[in-house]
Amino acid sequence: MDDTRAASTDHAGIKTRALLVAVFTIATCGLIYELLAGTIASYLLGDSVTQFSTIIGVYLFAMGVGSYLSRHFRRDLVTRFIEIEILVGVIGGISSPVLFFAFGQIDVFRVVLYGWVTATGVLVGLEIPFLIRILENQFPLRDLVSKVLSLDYLGALAASLLFPLWLVPRVGLMRSSFVFGVLNVLVAVWTCHLFHAQHRRPWLTAQAYGALVLLLLGVAFSDDLMELSERQLYEDAVILSRSSPYQRIVLTQKDGEVRLFLNGDLQFSSLDEYRYHEALVHPGLAAVATPRRVLVLGGGDGMAVREILRDDRVEQVTLVDLDPMMTEIFVEHDGFAALNDYALRSPRVELVNADAFIWLEEDAGRYDFIVVDFPDPSNYSLGKLYTTTFYLRLAAHLEAGGVVAIQSTSPLVSRQAFWCIVETVRAAGLHAAPYHASVPTFGEWGFVVASREPFQVPTRFPDTLRFLTPAIAGSLFEFPADMARVPVEVNHLNNQILVHYHTDGWNQYARAPSLDAR
Repeated sequence: MDDTRAASTDHAGIKTRALLVAVFTIATCGLIYELLAGTIASYLLGDSVTQFSTIIGVYLFAMGVGSYLSRHFRRDLVTRFIEIEILVGVIGGISSPVLFFAFGQIDVFRVVLYGWVTATGVLVGLEIPFLIRILENQFPLRDLVSKVLSLDYLGALAASLLFPLWLVPRVGLMRSSFVFGVLNVLVAVWTCHLFHAQHRRPWLTAQAYGALVLLLLGVAFSDDLMELSERQLYEDAVILSRSSPYQRIVLTQKDGEVRLFLNGDLQFSSLDEYRYHEALVHPGLAAVATPRRVLVLGGGDGMAVREILRDDRVEQVTLVDLDPMMTEIFVEHDGFAALNDYALRSPRVELVNADAFIWLEEDAGRYDFIVVDFPDPSNYSLGKLYTTTFYLRLAAHLEAGGVVAIQSTSPLVSRQAFWCIVETVRAAGLHAAPYHASVPTFGEWGFVVASREPFQVPTRFPDTLRFLTPAIAGSLFEFPADMARVPVEVNHLNNQILVHYHTDGWNQYARAPSLDAR
């Protein structure tokens, strides 16, 4: 009798420990699904602050709804918990492919996005209340709540660390959702076996194993699914796609034309990028009497560096780009390195992977010429790189007689944003000379030359340029009426008005298929 009672006690202890492990597992999975939805929405829709804020809000609200609904389940709690785990595993596990394919196929993508987030959140919200009720006879209430919530928060910590450090850069968004769906279903499987005597439903165990097989197939074929979904997003064949902790990098090719996309936004076409990069670099560079030391911020594709190296007076170029994966692609891959004439392999070039906003504060160097080649200020993390704070830091690194060249979005499409950049440069105490150039892929594109003294347009450029000449250079600083200056506010770090200008301007052109935001 004592042996039977001891065996029963041991079995109950195993069940309890298994359910506590389940708390940690489902907490980790639940937050991963939330982070996946926010990241995918940011990649596809832009403005990461808005996407993460709304998705977190909807997800937490849905979890609250799920927790409230749990009170209506009174019987067969173990069975209901297993059913919920199967549903969470399948719905959360296929969330990445569903959202990627929906974006390419369905006009009302946001309905699908928030509907999927809501469904996942409701199911996740049911999990912890069910587990607490299943375990309520194993611990005093205060111990039970503290144990469950502690493991719940610990799981959230694990997810928040795993997601940026390992899942996004190494596993990928598509495979990550399947992997964590598998973990949720494994909770259902082991609960089926541990509590077989309580639920006595063989079909439920069969459902759990069926869901597990489905998700494992997703893990195995996630690369194929990602490739298939990207074919829908891009007109041309995808020749390289990678996810870093900072962005989704995709390169496509058709008839010899290579295009680079970051988070779905076109960055350059190899057919006409020389127009953009010649216009960005050479007016400012040619105006510097002795450009020995040059700094490039952004521009990890190396195209701006290629143009700078045409000037033999340049002795050293320091390129600071946030994403090491970006610079690695354009250094190590011969086909892509050829696009920048292998500029990033030059002994005159030093590569630094760092946040330029922070790096400028820490660096003590001074430079004769600085190129600022960041993506457009479409969100607040990019908008900070166009503020008075940032331009004041730039000015502190500028040698006497030095010049800064800044890419500044389209003055035709996002007129307020362009002139906001101009006025922000001036508010930082620098002279600003705005200009523009026609780049067929993008249309009219804007730039600003900043300096301590009034800028004089150069009259000499390298003979090897394909677009820029002295005659053309002068005309770039003239603006027609539809791109002329408009009243705008200065972009400060605490208001980020530029992001709103940029979003409003580009949204008006969102339905024009020939216009792509850089």
